[in-house]
Amino acid sequence: MLPRLLAAITVLAAAAVVLVASWPQLLGLHRELYVAQVVSLRGAVVVAAGVLLVLCLLLATARRARRFAASLAVLALAGGLLNLAVLAGRGAGSAEFEAAGPDSVTVLAWNTLGEAPGPEVLADLVAESGADVVALPETTLGYAEEVAALLTERGVAMRALGASFDQVAKANSTSLLIAERLGDYRVDETVGSTSVLPSVVAVPVDGEGPAIGAVHPVAPVPAYMQHWRDDLAWVAGACTADDTILAGDFNSTLDHWAGLGVDGGDLGVCSDAAVAAGSGAVGTWPTDAPPLLGSAIDHVVAGPAWRVTGARVVEGYDDAGSDHRPVVAQLTPAR
Repeated sequence: MLPRLLAAITVLAAAAVVLVASWPQLLGLHRELYVAQVVSLRGAVVVAAGVLLVLCLLLATARRARRFAASLAVLALAGGLLNLAVLAGRGAGSAEFEAAGPDSVTVLAWNTLGEAPGPEVLADLVAESGADVVALPETTLGYAEEVAALLTERGVAMRALGASFDQVAKANSTSLLIAERLGDYRVDETVGSTSVLPSVVAVPVDGEGPAIGAVHPVAPVPAYMQHWRDDLAWVAGACTADDTILAGDFNSTLDHWAGLGVDGGDLGVCSDAAVAAGSGAVGTWPTDAPPLLGSAIDHVVAGPAWRVTGARVVEGYDDAGSDHRPVVAQLTPAR
């Protein structure tokens, strides 16, 4: 009797784990400690479910454990398929971009891990991608200005803006490059910032044009969980205008944003460009994990005034020094 009771309890507990790991939003647990970490690695969950399925099938060869092992195998299969379905819906990667129009804006986001890639490397990436906007978490204004100078030599005029909490660590700075063809921009000091690591939002001096931001919510580690939740709420609040563009290291996936969208948006009125382009399941962190097993925490998001005409995770810079992959998105006015 006792073995059967323990087996039933184990199966019920396993079913709860599968539910939480597959769709924590249903229970409102998607921004809770440990659950937030697990759901950010859906690709790894699929692999773990596959390994567990094989082990359960092997265990099922033992007559006494057959029913118990079969129940666990069904749960492992269900968990793997549910997470795989979510990833498939977000897209495993597409490099296709529509032809850019005269009003299209190309946005690049790259957490440089404290400027690990040299300025020349970043200048190469900006030139290669044709970026008009570059969001650079963990990057000082001085480094961004150096990159801007290198781009000027190549005939690409960009203005560097930034925010910094202190000069103790480069991670405490966030910078933004904006092409001069988009007009003259200034830092908007009225919108505030994320709490632990800085974010910067720039607005056009003449009032004509989109607000553009480089954002960096803190990572969801045990000591900063509430700061992380507050940061995501701040980012959602920073995207209230239809033409807003935000990019950077969001330290969160689409799963963590549930409940923060407005009028069909994922964060405020903004929606994720990678998902719209079929690349939303490609991991941007860490670079030493295969892209489909990593976590998609770097994003470009934009309001409904923009149509996504291409987005991809750049995989050719994994050895450049940063532990993040760059993200590039092309946005075209929706009307």
